[in-house]
Parts: sequence; structure tokens; C-alpha cells
Amino acid sequence: MSDPRETGLVLDPKYDAAGLVTAVVTDAATGEVLMLAHMNADALAATLATGEATFWSRSRARLWKKGETSGNILRVVEARIDCDQDAVWLIVEPAGPACHTGARSCFYRRIAPGGLAPVA
Repeated sequence: MSDPRETGLVLDPKYDAAGLVTAVVTDAATGEVLMLAHMNADALAATLATGEATFWSRSRARLWKKGETSGNILRVVEARIDCDQDAVWLIVEPAGPACHTGARSCFYRRIAPGGLAPVA
């Protein structure tokens, strides 16, 4: 018997015990992974309503719209959800660097023998 959450067409996110789902963000033009964050129901609703990525900050315990202070918003081109609806994929057009460090992507280092190395 199939699970409607897995095979149906109703958005029914499966939030974890903290009320969150993981959100992966990629660049619509390049496919590059820009960042990983978390969303609660309010963040997902705000993202879908405004077309701009909003997340739940676990460290600040509040909603935060990406770019609210830097101006580097993430305009959502498409939002997808995985098979069991516990992870969201946002395909975006970034208005600047996605990482708070100023790097284009939060994934700007690779794991190398003996430590980390910058990604070109």
C-alpha cells in the first residue's frame, strides 16, 4: 500500500521533532549548491507566499529572510520537496553571495587530506 505523502500531490511536510525540515538551496543558472538551512511551517509558508527564501534560524530562534540585512535575497524560481516530504529544495536566483562570509556558496571548501582546501 502506498503512502499518500510519498505518492500523492498534496503538500504535507514531515517536520522533525523540532518542527523543521532541511532546505537545500541551489543556483537556477548553474546548479551549484549555495547553502543548506532549515524551515519550519511559517518559513515555508512565507517562502511560498513571497517568492523569497525565508528560513528558521536555530541559533537565533526566529524566522529570517535571507538577505534581510545584506540585500542578498534568494528569489525562488522553483520549490520542490523530496519523496517523503522531509526536505525542501529551493532553486533560486541569488542577488549576491549566499554565504554570510561573502562567499558565493557556503560550500567553498573541500575536504582534503590533512584539512580543508579552497574550491576554485
